[in-house]
Amino acid sequence: MVKLTRPEGWQPEDFHTTRRAIAPMFFAGYAAAAVAADAQEKTIHTDEEGLICEAIRIPGGNAPIPAYVARPNARGRFPTIIVIPEVFGLHEYIRDTCRRLAKLGYVALAPDTFFRAGDPAPLTDLAKIQEVVAKATNAQVMDDLNSIGKWIERQPFAQNAFGITGFCWGGAVVWMALARFSGLKAGVAWYGRLRKPPAGQFLGDEARPWPLDIATQVRSPILGLYGGRDQGIPKSDVDEMNGLLQRMNRTGSQIIVYPDAQHGFHADYRATYNEAAAKDGWNKMLAHFARNGLAPRPAGR
Repeated sequence: MVKLTRPEGWQPEDFHTTRRAIAPMFFAGYAAAAVAADAQEKTIHTDEEGLICEAIRIPGGNAPIPAYVARPNARGRFPTIIVIPEVFGLHEYIRDTCRRLAKLGYVALAPDTFFRAGDPAPLTDLAKIQEVVAKATNAQVMDDLNSIGKWIERQPFAQNAFGITGFCWGGAVVWMALARFSGLKAGVAWYGRLRKPPAGQFLGDEARPWPLDIATQVRSPILGLYGGRDQGIPKSDVDEMNGLLQRMNRTGSQIIVYPDAQHGFHADYRATYNEAAAKDGWNKMLAHFARNGLAPRPAGR
């Protein structure tokens, strides 16, 4: 059984499989393993000083949706960024990303997208992670996002201004959400799969559209951030999507490819973390949001 590096840090038993055995283990664009012994040391930790951080439950269509919210501990209303997790779910890296955004002057909300089937964060068995993730259908995720949007609109700390970002599995969700919800001002998709996987492969059996199928329906400006060395997302798919955006004259939308970056290059707890690409992508994300009516409101202003 291939062990996966835990989102909360590595354990000695995670290294029982060799690099040669792990290297091919990419499933539908998601890096299945990280084996660097310094993964924990690379993990960025953002404190909660000046923030309100809490685990909440949002009323949903068929069940309350667990979520993590980080926001400035200050009066007034702030723009909201919805953060969609990667395949490992709502773990510390995603919560920390929310805190980073909150420190800048956003309400950042990350839903537990897989809660109906389980929590993939502590799992180390690839097959079990796939089983949990596959049960979060596109239709269900879009319904949950609709419920989340309605909840945010009722909060006294949130402006009626929404953006969305997501990583890996969540990156594909960003594309789909921008084709579904006109209320989203902008989105940033970090290395999200663009084309339907072949039947029989992970996520390939669900009858649903994928980003390349709905590119013409994307309603708001989108920024895609992709790795040139991603072993699960073909460069031809990225080039095709970029071409579609250009032919549709979507001047506010583009895909940026970091030639030396692998899949998961923003995930600082993984061996695939690329500090230069991660920092540049983060800055470009913030600029993209600011250009599209989602400039942060630092506390006190």
